Amino acid sequence: MEEVKDEVVSDEGQQEQISSTPTGPEDTEPAVRSEDTEDRAAEGGAAPSIPQQGVSSAVSPVDQFRMKKFFVLRPGTLNQAIKDVESLVDKEVDGSVHGIWLMAEVDHWNNEKERLVLVTDGTLLIFKYDFVMFKCEQIQKIPLNFVDRICHGTFSFPKHSILQREGEGVRVFWDRLREPSFTSRWNPFAIDFPFITFTYHPVRSMNDTFAALCDIQSFREKLKDAAQKVHATKPIPGKANGVLVLNQNIQIEAYVGLMSFIGNQNKLGYCMARGNVGF
Repeated sequence: MEEVKDEVVSDEGQQEQISSTPTGPEDTEPAVRSEDTEDRAAEGGAAPSIPQQGVSSAVSPVDQFRMKKFFVLRPGTLNQAIKDVESLVDKEVDGSVHGIWLMAEVDHWNNEKERLVLVTDGTLLIFKYDFVMFKCEQIQKIPLNFVDRICHGTFSFPKHSILQREGEGVRVFWDRLREPSFTSRWNPFAIDFPFITFTYHPVRSMNDTFAALCDIQSFREKLKDAAQKVHATKPIPGKANGVLVLNQNIQIEAYVGLMSFIGNQNKLGYCMARGNVGF
């Protein structure tokens, strides 16, 4: 299996590359989460497992049909994914898991990408997980004592942008003194931004369980509380400690965004069934 390059924010606040080769389950039957994991996720506000229940009556039959294409909704898939990503948490470095969320990352070019997000005692972990092959493809780690700002609000674009995005999101900053370069802003593949943006996953309206698992507001509160504790116990010398929470518009500096329009309309950033081909 090929080695996958992962991004990590080191103790110096800079991103570095690590390698990991997580493997999928030995058999095709997804496993369920352990009891201690379920208890921990319930305390953190994330859903411990996916019960076999009907979809919400608020979801139209057409939307039900469309959402069933998401592989994360297949029986046992999410439980297996949570078990896999939790096994990658370093208890000695990251600590205990406070909560797990299924969300969509919105990059600087307005592209949506499916993500599993964990908040632990000392780290914010973002996982790119392949719900088709049951394997983690990428891990991004952000020490919580570097998180200095959390913004939440509706999305906005520059005055002359032709793009639109409804709904609200959460943007987490971890280096307020560093601004993205001009080259990075115009590079759709740039990964050196000192912030990350999340919004609701499309399946959150399926039922109450997924609504809790995809709740970005509970994520924001849990992240703020965990970061405040780490700032108090492990302050960064020469840096103002504490987390500033702001309610303001989240601006995406994209103007045309043809690539994001096509990608988001076809949900290319998600693991879905597409005809006879799974992407």
